[in-house]
Amino acid sequence: MTEEAVKHPDQLTPTSEFSTTLGDLEKDAVKDATDPAHFELPRKLGQSSFTRWLHYTAFTYYRKTFTVIFVANLIAFITFLVLKDGHPLAPNIGSAASANLMVTLLFRQENFVNFAYDITVACPHTAPLWLRRRLAKVFHYGGAHSGSGVAAVVWYIMYTTVTTRDYIADPNKWALANLATSYILVTMFIFLLTAAHPVLRRRYHNHFEAVHRFSGWIALATFWMHSIFSANQYRVFEAGPPTLGRYLISTPNFWTLCISTSCSVLSWGRLRRHEVYPEVLSSHAIRLHFKYRDMPPFYGLKVSNRPLMEWHAFATIPDDDGSGPKGFSVVVSNAGDWTRECIANPPKTLWVRGYPMHGLLFTSKLFKKIVVVATGSGIGPCLSLFYADVTPRRIFWSTPNPLVTYGEKIMEAVKKADPEAWIWNTRTDGRPDMVAITYKLVVEARAEAVFVISNPKLTRRVVYSMESRGIAAYGAIFDS
Repeated sequence: MTEEAVKHPDQLTPTSEFSTTLGDLEKDAVKDATDPAHFELPRKLGQSSFTRWLHYTAFTYYRKTFTVIFVANLIAFITFLVLKDGHPLAPNIGSAASANLMVTLLFRQENFVNFAYDITVACPHTAPLWLRRRLAKVFHYGGAHSGSGVAAVVWYIMYTTVTTRDYIADPNKWALANLATSYILVTMFIFLLTAAHPVLRRRYHNHFEAVHRFSGWIALATFWMHSIFSANQYRVFEAGPPTLGRYLISTPNFWTLCISTSCSVLSWGRLRRHEVYPEVLSSHAIRLHFKYRDMPPFYGLKVSNRPLMEWHAFATIPDDDGSGPKGFSVVVSNAGDWTRECIANPPKTLWVRGYPMHGLLFTSKLFKKIVVVATGSGIGPCLSLFYADVTPRRIFWSTPNPLVTYGEKIMEAVKKADPEAWIWNTRTDGRPDMVAITYKLVVEARAEAVFVISNPKLTRRVVYSMESRGIAAYGAIFDS
């Protein structure tokens, strides 16, 4: 496909509907089976570039989830003000804030996220494709995390306003303690939200992690003290009044806080230091082997050499090379300071935290046949999918010097997964037309979906180009 055609899609063969069938794709398929330059992509769907932007870029499932949760909380927030004549009860507002905080932490707890994936992927292939396409968006669960988190902060600002009013009306010692911890919590929440802003998070990622972690821990500990102070302040208004313990266990806030605390304890309680067996692939990549447990396909893990400061997530690859205990491995390529140091000075031990967690490629099980697109070290997460050998696939891997950089084992794994895999050496062949070749493979394979593992810019480009032509496409999101 020519560069001119890429820049001017209106000159290409049109497709008028928002759902492209395989038959429609075949009509626009390649006449030369080996050269993507000899076929034309169909016209993008939609009336204009603006409507396509709204449909495929602006209103992602991440943002839709965020919006639904936040709007639902906003409606409840307004209802509280109206029904209570502008003077809502602080304990009820605190329970709403605590419930949202619980949801926020649940969608970062590995077992809960795995449960959400398992329920979704259980949908059979006999289900309509439109349903499976939507269920595969489960990896946008970060929208629930951020939507509930922002809502919790809004609720808690309202709570602090009400406790300030109550303290002015009755300045006793419990009201003062409740007020002080409320302001500490609001301060921590503001730190969390500010550090999590996408721009700051990308630019200062290590600082984001530190602020998020330590502010979160301070907030959680403060929340427990605050709950006791609040209970002592407000239980006197109950009939009786009940004892502190009885009042606490009668409030929703206590139980949601127990669940929130359990989420953090479950993750950090699994913190362990394990031996690492490095396999240097090249000056650009290294494969780290772990032997302390076997690992099924489709899981990812967080590792670190400074557990209180930074963590790095990698997709795991089950090891089955007959060289002792199976274990698993991760592929690390040069993508920053930590990875560069890891390659230059291979670690002997690393910290591992939490339970292995499903990722994007786990949803590939929802489809009968897929196309996998990877660039560079993006092939690492795909190796777990290849090992599982569950879903028939075509593979397109574009990378500089694949054999030299990643070695024979990885090359063999790719060729075993797809004997006709397109392995594009960008050093000798230049940059490929990722969209054209991906589309060609979809047509040839009659694939139901495309999975892209690449850098943010290319991921968004390929996913948009496929979805705007009616093809289900999925790539990692980078704002979750």
